[in-house]
Amino acid sequence: MRVDHVRGGTNGNNVSPSAFAMPEGMAMRYDMPDPALSDYLTGYAIYASSHRTPMLNWYLPAPAMISVLVDAGPLTVSIGNHRFGPLDRASFYGPTSRAFRTETHGGIAVGIGLSAVGWSRLTARSAGDFHNRVVPLSGALGPELSARLIEGLDALDDDMMIKPLLDEVFGGLFDQPHPREDLIRAFTALTVTDGVIEMKDVADRLDIPTHELRRMATRHFGMPPKLLLRRARFLRSFIRLITADGLNDYSMIDSSYFDASHFLRDAGTFLGTTPRRFIASDTVFLRASLRARAAVIGAPTQALHGVAKPVPTVPNRSSADPDRLQPSA
Repeated sequence: MRVDHVRGGTNGNNVSPSAFAMPEGMAMRYDMPDPALSDYLTGYAIYASSHRTPMLNWYLPAPAMISVLVDAGPLTVSIGNHRFGPLDRASFYGPTSRAFRTETHGGIAVGIGLSAVGWSRLTARSAGDFHNRVVPLSGALGPELSARLIEGLDALDDDMMIKPLLDEVFGGLFDQPHPREDLIRAFTALTVTDGVIEMKDVADRLDIPTHELRRMATRHFGMPPKLLLRRARFLRSFIRLITADGLNDYSMIDSSYFDASHFLRDAGTFLGTTPRRFIASDTVFLRASLRARAAVIGAPTQALHGVAKPVPTVPNRSSADPDRLQPSA
């Protein structure tokens, strides 16, 4: 596939083409995975640029993601003071608690979002090992998956075929359930619930000890529960502000913030700057992505991706401990 094969849009119905409007020489598409994969994959995002000069873009902190480059120049990623790259053709972005910056040189980037349940079914490794890191996909999840994605995408000549290809590649990879999926789903739901921020409150709602919550969150979500809850709270509030174009209307921030200065301190933690300065920086693809993802998938960013099922009642843990790390297969 070449960059001029990407026209943008979606395979879904009833989405206005205006949701994918981009500057000249750029295109973007979003697609929902097959319903059988929707518990495990949060969406497919495709970005394309025919400009081969260096381009910077900032992105919000996010859960784990697979990224594959096609017909692309070198790509580097900066997370805080750490720089990764030039990246391999297929990379694994671990869960991030900092905004990250990419420097691209044109081409296509195909992103596949992983839910915590998806991660738990895909590997026995701890997501915490990849917190704020970008590594070759072959090293994180195996060379076979990496090769299938690269070879399959290289062979396409129409971006409408990306979704069917990804559905086929990932079909069958999530067949082995994790014994604590009810707990993972319940915690996922709480992370997108307004006002939920205290770790003890969450542990009580899930009916588990706080030490177990900490181990579960690090293993499946990639970071301690307090940091994860703060990240979700900040992103809920930040996105309300920027989508309403009201960066001064702090009445829209999460109810658990004491005041605007409390929110702005979190902005320093997760963005590294103020919301206004962040939005004024290189965020062409980010702003377009928030609009398109909300139109296709319903949540503007992967970190706020909800759960399709109601929050289940979580049974007490048995004497066995399935969340204790096992050797990677």
